[in-house]
Amino acid sequence: MSGKPISFARGAPSLDIVDVEGLKAAAQAAFEQDPAGLTAYGTSVGYPPLREWIAEKHGVAPENVIVTNGSMQADAFLFDALVEAGDSVIVELPTYDRTLLSLRGRGADVRMIELEPDGIDVAALERVLLTGTRPKLAHIIPNFQNPAGYTLSLAKRERLLELAREHGFTIFEDDPYVELRFSGERLPTMVSMDPQSVVYASSFSKTVAPGIRVGYLVGPREVIATIERLATGAYISPNMVAQGIVNQFARSGAIEKSIETVKHALQERVTVLSQALARELPEARFVTPEGGYFMWVELPRGTDVSALFSLAAQRGVQFVKGTDFVLEGYESSLRLAYSGVTPAEIEEGVRRLAEAYRELSAGSSSAAD
Repeated sequence: MSGKPISFARGAPSLDIVDVEGLKAAAQAAFEQDPAGLTAYGTSVGYPPLREWIAEKHGVAPENVIVTNGSMQADAFLFDALVEAGDSVIVELPTYDRTLLSLRGRGADVRMIELEPDGIDVAALERVLLTGTRPKLAHIIPNFQNPAGYTLSLAKRERLLELAREHGFTIFEDDPYVELRFSGERLPTMVSMDPQSVVYASSFSKTVAPGIRVGYLVGPREVIATIERLATGAYISPNMVAQGIVNQFARSGAIEKSIETVKHALQERVTVLSQALARELPEARFVTPEGGYFMWVELPRGTDVSALFSLAAQRGVQFVKGTDFVLEGYESSLRLAYSGVTPAEIEEGVRRLAEAYRELSAGSSSAAD
């Protein structure tokens, strides 16, 4: 190994951009103001004041919201409520690896639709629908998609909603990165455009801290009521302490400061990453994200990213292989997370990654000779 380990693998903010002092103050205020609410079991819908804050933010009634232990718990509840073995589910290609695992574990018929720089290929989706496929759900990560970093255009949001209404499926708008836009124009959520066709999920893990483990769903009341029953059976209530702290953090205005800190850092980091890749690894193709944590990188066709993964690891650099986010293919792609690394670490990490790529290319050339 050469030098300090550098990880582009984990989508989490580094400690230097987490508002630890603000969280300490929020925790103290939460216990001072509502010790009974924080220390009791609570209700399956989450900590009521935080539920109300989320509802107000989205312009819906509290009955349209459930607050969970992280957004992955919210995802699991939604899949349990809507997806049965054999049901068709549309997902993006590539998509979040945990979503793939979760759906496949439930026996869903996963249909992957190619992702473009402006979001899912809606024309390709329409062709699939016209063949007779009747999906229950379409899982979409609309802003700064994980793993690609792409954002769904307004035109495609509108067309997706039309297709959902025409073909009777629910759009699962999985949106944990929405607040982390550092360039470009903010787009409306699909749930705000059509509340009956969409169930929306988001999380405080990316804007407050990953360890807080607080996520939520917004959706039609009948869907939320079904999930409320599932939550009661699963854990009686989620973590009231964590949700009480988030409530104070949000209502005090600390969350806006935290988001600005994180966005500023992410913008600097993605700029450094783009420049370093262009300089050190000009063979790489990528689209610089307008927000979020991730960049998708495509190397020349035939590049064995699995072998590159091993060579990079020998140099103390980690990333996630593109094959982790698909059912098949994408052997020449990788995901780089820039949220947890400093600009200096990005520069050094890309230098080592390029060095590993040169070694791989030299080995491939020798084998060809």
